[in-house]
Amino acid sequence: MTLLIELLPFVMFLAAFAALLRGFPVAFTLAGVALVFALIGMALGVFDTIHLRAFPQRIYGNMMEMDKQILVAVPLFVFMGVMLEKSKVAEELLEAMGKLFGSMRGGLGISVVVVGALLAASTGIVGATVVTMGLLSLPTMLKRGYSPALASGSIAAAGTLGQIIPPSIVLVLLGDQLSNAYQEAQRAQGIFSPDIVSVGDLFAGALIPGLILVGAYVGYQVVIAILKPSAAPAVPRDEAKTDWAQVFHALIPPLALIVAVLGSILTGLATPTEAAGVGAVGATFLAAFRNAGASGNPVGGRIVTGVGALALISLIALTVFVDLRLGREAASAGDQLGITLAFALVALTVAGSAVALFRLYRSSVLDDVMTTTAQISSMVFVILIGASLFSLIFRELGGDATVQHALEAVPGGKWGALAVVMAVMFLLGFFLDFIEITFVVVPIVAPILLMMGIDPVWLGVLMALNLQTSFLTPPFGFALFYLRGVAPPEVTTGAIYRGAMPFVAIQIVVIAIVAFLPWLATGLPGLLYD
Repeated sequence: MTLLIELLPFVMFLAAFAALLRGFPVAFTLAGVALVFALIGMALGVFDTIHLRAFPQRIYGNMMEMDKQILVAVPLFVFMGVMLEKSKVAEELLEAMGKLFGSMRGGLGISVVVVGALLAASTGIVGATVVTMGLLSLPTMLKRGYSPALASGSIAAAGTLGQIIPPSIVLVLLGDQLSNAYQEAQRAQGIFSPDIVSVGDLFAGALIPGLILVGAYVGYQVVIAILKPSAAPAVPRDEAKTDWAQVFHALIPPLALIVAVLGSILTGLATPTEAAGVGAVGATFLAAFRNAGASGNPVGGRIVTGVGALALISLIALTVFVDLRLGREAASAGDQLGITLAFALVALTVAGSAVALFRLYRSSVLDDVMTTTAQISSMVFVILIGASLFSLIFRELGGDATVQHALEAVPGGKWGALAVVMAVMFLLGFFLDFIEITFVVVPIVAPILLMMGIDPVWLGVLMALNLQTSFLTPPFGFALFYLRGVAPPEVTTGAIYRGAMPFVAIQIVVIAIVAFLPWLATGLPGLLYD
């Protein structure tokens, strides 16, 4: 009986895993398995029902706590990404980058990587990026004589950059869970004025590793173009004439949005939630500008949305130079003027947003965006509730203590424990989405690793890179499934797998570099915030 009680948390985990493999809905599987094992625990006398009675208040408290406002960034970033997907940003970027780099060997592959990085920094939605680039780029690359393996591997790898390049939903959710784990670890060590780790820290920490990964992908394309020119031929020069006006038209809007969102977070001008709101409004303006002709008045539509976008940009710039805080006893004349101007800019932004949303509604874009945003956001939060119940009962059954003892017994100290956790997360990534892993596994193992002295930002970046790698690894990588669904029949599944393997090797090398050089993840947050 004692052995059964000790193994009960692991049996619970295996039961949940088996149910997920059978295809049951994730959130209800986690909650249902947790309730079943709570009843078993009650029968064995190792679980107190008081925890179940307090659970609704626990959920309400978690959602309403001030530090949980970061979760509001999730639907806002999802809205921003879906809106940009509908605004044809990817199509314009791929066409412009193809003409910019296409005249050199491997140029189309480089274009795919660059566009994948830009879409990652502006949308952060892996599935949408892989599908969009698969539909738009794969036929073109095959037509130009690219190896099916190289073409498909490049698209799948570039699509997964949304996992690591901020602002990424993965980093938002990881940041929230690591913040809780870090505070829990410090309280367990007797530190009752704990330091905090924010999503902004994680964004800053992931930026340099993400750029290294992009550089490694581009370097691989260059090496293949040199060693095996037939696999990555150049586009004929007469078809790859660079139209700089088209390049700037495609690049400037998404770059401006990236700078506004990511720059405001990294410089401390805005929290991730506030920056996500700016990104959602900016994406709305961009989509309305691109779809201005759908309602029959393209000139008027572009003027109105342009004025609203300029007002938003001016408002962001104004916050840099003027103290716009309200309720101060003494404000200088310059500050008073700035506050008045800010109110006027807010009014213009709101008016422009209303007109932009109306035009998007007329063109049927808004319905699709709102439906997709609601579906993805509700999925995230329902999984959060189910995972919270699962982790609560897992801990009350003694699972956290058992996991802690197991990790402390691993040879190699914190390095050995970290290696085991990363290996487990990598394997789970074959079968579970990053949301389930973040909400179920991270709360269990992160406090233990953090109590061993591991830096939380470094740990979060390694976890994000690891989850990205599992997205790409055959035979179960989600990005490969997305690409298989839109690839033409002549591209075999074996070709997709062969094309992905070199990029998986690049991912593993980058993970090893970040693991042995932690300052790549911790240097920029320290420089910006310390």
